[in-house]
Amino acid sequence: MGAKERIVIKLSGRVFGDDAAGELKKYAAMLLEVSRQMQPVIVAGGGKIARHYISVARAFGSDEASLDIMGIEVSRLNARLLIAALGDHAYPVVPADLEQVSEAAAGGKIVVTGGLHPGQSTNATAALIAEKVRATKFLNATDVDGIYDSDPNKNKDAKLFKEITVKKCLELLGSENSAAGAYDLMDIVALKVIERSKIPTVVLKSDPATIKSAIANNKPIGGTRIIV
Repeated sequence: MGAKERIVIKLSGRVFGDDAAGELKKYAAMLLEVSRQMQPVIVAGGGKIARHYISVARAFGSDEASLDIMGIEVSRLNARLLIAALGDHAYPVVPADLEQVSEAAAGGKIVVTGGLHPGQSTNATAALIAEKVRATKFLNATDVDGIYDSDPNKNKDAKLFKEITVKKCLELLGSENSAAGAYDLMDIVALKVIERSKIPTVVLKSDPATIKSAIANNKPIGGTRIIV
């Protein structure tokens, strides 16, 4: 039997929040089920905890590079939590760079990592990992249902795109805020990686059932498919 296809899933940092134990049990069960057919490679976001640390350190005058490193360290702690939830089904170490991710994936277990490089969002990290491990799909699981024409948290009339081109995504980004902790659904680096390697990508709500549906169906229910 040949090697399984790989899928990269970027998980919202919200999963690792106040009810992390309950949430991670659900995600671990979903990932174990998925792993029977595909090999998941997971990138954990930093979430509210990372934003809190970054905010406090910024108030003390820390530079953006140092704040980036702080966010990365939180995301990697989150990755350790998911590894604990997955037990022996997960590669036991959080990889620290792309080569280590590739080596970990070669073992066939579920791989979980966090941020890798300062100045790079976990969305960009996930896209680069998808490229490196030759994933057949990249799911960016977020706090909202997909990509909208404006911020749905601020505009109740925001329109959800079912499909969107990389070019249109870049237009929506406009003048991107790259301050530590400020990254949103997708950034320029992530989009350029998706485009150059033609990685099938879906931005969707971070929910085990929604993610499972997106993996099982070429045309997932909900979310936004990025056309490359």
